[in-house]
Order: sequence, then C-alpha cells, then structure tokens
Amino acid sequence: MDQHLKETQIDSTLVYDGSFLKVQRDTVALPNGKPTIREYIKHPGAVVVLALFEDGSVLMERQFRYPLHRVFIEFPAGKIDLNEDPLECAKRELQEETGYTATDWQYVSTIHNAIAYADEHLDIFLARGLTVGERRLDDEEFLDVFKAPLDDLLSWVKEGKITDVKTVIGTFWLEKIVAGDWKL
Repeated sequence: MDQHLKETQIDSTLVYDGSFLKVQRDTVALPNGKPTIREYIKHPGAVVVLALFEDGSVLMERQFRYPLHRVFIEFPAGKIDLNEDPLECAKRELQEETGYTATDWQYVSTIHNAIAYADEHLDIFLARGLTVGERRLDDEEFLDVFKAPLDDLLSWVKEGKITDVKTVIGTFWLEKIVAGDWKL
C-alpha cells in the first residue's frame, strides 16, 4: 500500500553530529525515479506528561526556549535517553522538572511534531495521583512550575498564548479525556 508515494534512499551523509541532535543529508529517488535531496534532523524522541490534579487543574511549566527567544507555556516534557523506556522517562522528567510523582500512569498517544524536517516523536502520558516533592533540575534547566485550570489552557490555545505543538495537542487530548469522550 502507498508504494506509489515511497521515496527510496540512494545514499546518506551525516552532516552534523551534535551531542543532542544529528543532521542527515540523504539523496533519494522520488516515486518517478528522479533524484532529490532530503535534509532532516535525527532526534532521540521525547515524552510529554499531562499531569492532572484531582480538582481538574493541570501542572504546567514556563520555560525560555532559545531558538524563538521567548518563554513558552508547556507541559512537562523531556528527551528519552538511549535505551530508556518512555514511561520511565516520563516519570523521571516529571519528578526532575516539577518535583511531582504520580501513582497512576496511562499512555495517551504518540505524535510526530515536525514530519517535514525531523524524525522526532513524542510519547504522551497522563499522570494522576500527584504528590509534590523536591525538584532536581539539570544544571542548564530554568523553569517555573504552576497549576492551571483546563479551561484556561483551552483559552490560552485559542488566544495564541500557548503555541507549543505538544502542549496544544495535549490540551485537546485532556479536554476529551476529562469530558469522558475519549477513553484510554
């Protein structure tokens, strides 16, 4: 199925090998046989945590993101380490960034946020049964943690105050989950 759309790799070159990201430049054959170049970022994958309190509020972060030179409102999230289980990564990231742990974890979905130029995927998890503890931020991490009602998140998405794709999608998932429209 869909073979008429497939592009076939002819050769591949690692253009940049960073500590976090790698940039690949491939020559591919298009479905019509003509060659072209595809440049893309290789990413190890990440997790997103939808941390839902019993009162219906949600745990959020405010963090400066250098590529866009501004602070974003986001869900707790982080990169999956080599050979790390995504659920274990989600538990680790929630505790490190926010200080919270959760007793109830559910897988929600996997999203691909930049399919035109990256192979990154994000595994989304719902966390409930939250208990606050000590944060353990990495030396290069600076972020604020706060609680917000789900209705505020929905308004912030509509108003353009939340534009981070994982947070927009996670907010819509939460809306459906809380309303009982989508079961996990």
